[in-house]
Order: sequence, then structure tokens, then C-alpha cells
Amino acid sequence: MVVLSKPAFEHFSITKNCTAAFFPGIPLVDLSKPDSKAQLVNACEEFGFFKVVNHGVPIHLIKELESEAARFFSLPLSDKAKAGPPDPFGYGDKRIGPNGDVGWVEYLLLTTNTQPGYQKFASIFGEAAENFRRVVNEYVFAVRRMACEILEMLADGLKIQPRNAFSKLLMDEKSDSVFRLNHYPPCPQLQDQSNGRNLIGFGEHTDPQIISVLRSNNTSGLQISLKDGSWIPVPPDQNSFFINVGDSLQVMTNGRFKSVRHRVVANSSKSRLSMIYFGGPPLSEKIAPLPSLMEGEEDSLYKEFTWFEYKNNAYKTRLADNRLGLFEKIAAS
Repeated sequence: MVVLSKPAFEHFSITKNCTAAFFPGIPLVDLSKPDSKAQLVNACEEFGFFKVVNHGVPIHLIKELESEAARFFSLPLSDKAKAGPPDPFGYGDKRIGPNGDVGWVEYLLLTTNTQPGYQKFASIFGEAAENFRRVVNEYVFAVRRMACEILEMLADGLKIQPRNAFSKLLMDEKSDSVFRLNHYPPCPQLQDQSNGRNLIGFGEHTDPQIISVLRSNNTSGLQISLKDGSWIPVPPDQNSFFINVGDSLQVMTNGRFKSVRHRVVANSSKSRLSMIYFGGPPLSEKIAPLPSLMEGEEDSLYKEFTWFEYKNNAYKTRLADNRLGLFEKIAAS
């Protein structure tokens, strides 16, 4: 595992005309501040990742969903397995996708459709299944609203019209967004004896959607990759949210925003619970750089594709693969 030394980590910051506040190494954006639009744009260009405060999501709702998730993951495996296997939605354990990726993780993957199929959970939660559905729906509604606000602020910062050029894809009734609950149990033996490296909870990858909204409990493990390929840990914060630029947003900004590569390493003593909203476009939506961002003779770096095509291709790859590789235009020699 490659991590910056402590002094370097503490002094790492952005210097490119950025007035954002920072805790060690990670942009921190207060959404209520007047200069937050410029901060968001700079963070997306330099990191593809940032932390937001004054986000407007009720803390009681965050705590209620965490409680419901903790209750589910504390059940015996035989009970949890009734909500699986993921097809693609449902309960999964250790296997991440169909192509051989594994991690020290169990998860629930849910659709964000307003009428999701929760039948799998009825036999597990009984009468409480309806409460689980309600809490998930309320939470997703709140974080989607925040994600749309951020996307509209980014559009303003880039001087894009209309300002809902990004957010309308999440608000579309056919939006292909998903919600994921990840649970990383404590792992007393962190070292993988086969190679001496720290055991991975969730392998390095980028998110294929437009934007991801992450919240976790107060347990470390998340790391992001910098431009030079080094990894830095993200200090946990159970009351704030972390935002990832996804592959689709990188394409729509013609590479100006960077889809962040990230991973989770296992923790030896504490369990980690994370909740991620992945904001995706409708399956038929064509993904390509926005014309308003193509200045002068600038060419598109990517071939146009539909979200269905990209999602289908991503599902066939390994986590660490460069999913955008097949859709990049090769410069003429």
C-alpha cells in the first residue's frame, strides 16, 4: 500500500486558484458559502473527490438508516442470504461482480425506483420491512436532492446552460440510479499471507455513473488515488458526505473533471458501514462531451455511447480495469 508520509500528508493542498478549506489533503466545501461553486469546480478538476458540509440531509435520517443497515448486517448469514444472490439487486457476500473480484465485504444493492422490489426483505424483516423501505426511500430522496444541487452548482461554475444539464439526468423518472449499503466486518488478520499486502475490503476502481454520494460511520478504510498514483487515506466523518466524480461526468466534461480511483482497505478491529447513492442517467441517454464545453478547435476525447452500452461493458470488466479505455478516441498519428 502506497501512502504519503505523515508530514507530506499534513501539508498536501491545492494551490491552483482555490480558496477551499481543507482538512489534510482532501477538499472541504461548505455548500452554504458564496464561493462554493468555484471550490467545487476546482475539486472536481484536481481530485474528482471532495467532502461537503451544510449539505441539508437531516442527521436523524442518516442515523435511522444506519441503524436499519446495522440491524440487517448483524443477522445470521442464513437470514441475510434470503435477500440474495444479487441479480443484480439484493444481498452479496465477498464476491463483487461476476468477474472474479472479491473483497472483505458484504453488501445490499438496491434500485432507487420509487417502487422497488422489497419482497426479498419481507421474510427477513417481517412487518419491519415497510419501515426499511420507507427509510431507504427518504434517504435516497434527500441525497439525490443534494447531488442535484451540487451538479447545478458545477454547471453554474462551468457557465453551462441550462444549469440542469447534469441534474436532469438524475431527476428523470427513468434514471438508472442505484443505492448500495456496504458492511466491512473487522478483520483481525490484515496481512494477506500470499503477498504481504493489506487485505482489500473493496478493490480499486472508478464509479461509472455521473456522481456518487458516500457516507460512512466513524471507521477508517477509504483511500483515494492522486494524479501521481499514490494513495491517501480519507479521514472518516460520520456527519458529512463525500462526493465522487464518476466516469460519465468525466466524459460529459471532456476530461476536465476527473473520475477518482478509490478503494477500501480492511480494518483490524472495527466494522465499517458505508452508504452510497450512485446517480446514473436513463439507460437510453447518450453520453458525450457537452457542446458548450468544446471550445474552438477542441476535439472530443471520447466516442459517444449510451449509458446502457457503458454499463453493460463495465459489468463485464474487472474492478481495476480502465472502463473508459474502449470509448476513448485515439489521436491520429
